[in-house]
Amino acid sequence: PVFAGMNGSAIENFSCVIYNVSLMNCTWQAGRHAPKDTQYFLYWQYSRYDDAMECELYIKDENGRNVGCRFQNVTIQTAVDAYFLVNGSSKESLIQFYDKYIKLYEIEILTPPLNVTVNCIRDTSGCIITWQQPLTSHRKRGKCFEYEIRIRNK
Repeated sequence: PVFAGMNGSAIENFSCVIYNVSLMNCTWQAGRHAPKDTQYFLYWQYSRYDDAMECELYIKDENGRNVGCRFQNVTIQTAVDAYFLVNGSSKESLIQFYDKYIKLYEIEILTPPLNVTVNCIRDTSGCIITWQQPLTSHRKRGKCFEYEIRIRNK
């Protein structure tokens, strides 16, 4: 495909992470050959049926250039890919856009499980460990959680 704009002007190293249940941060670096006055704008779309939304809270570098975005109230509705688009503008030249599809559940950093309890019985030398599922931005909390228990001291 042919992309309009100067080669090397599109953003680089784009990544997003969901944390604290409903917050999402996306960050990127300016294109290596982008003119100094280039400004970038992030749009994302949960699915092709939803409207594209521009970033509401940009993260800026020391020159005032947008290099990231913070989103609030993010929920993961299904396993479909969300679409991200970063385009740019400059008075000197056309800027190439960057786009990427991301499965949101793959970028979520989960909180620890809730209400972890351990009950040990001396006579049987056994313990029962219980917990509740961690908070998550998933709307449909399925049976997709796997847990690992590491016992350090018996």
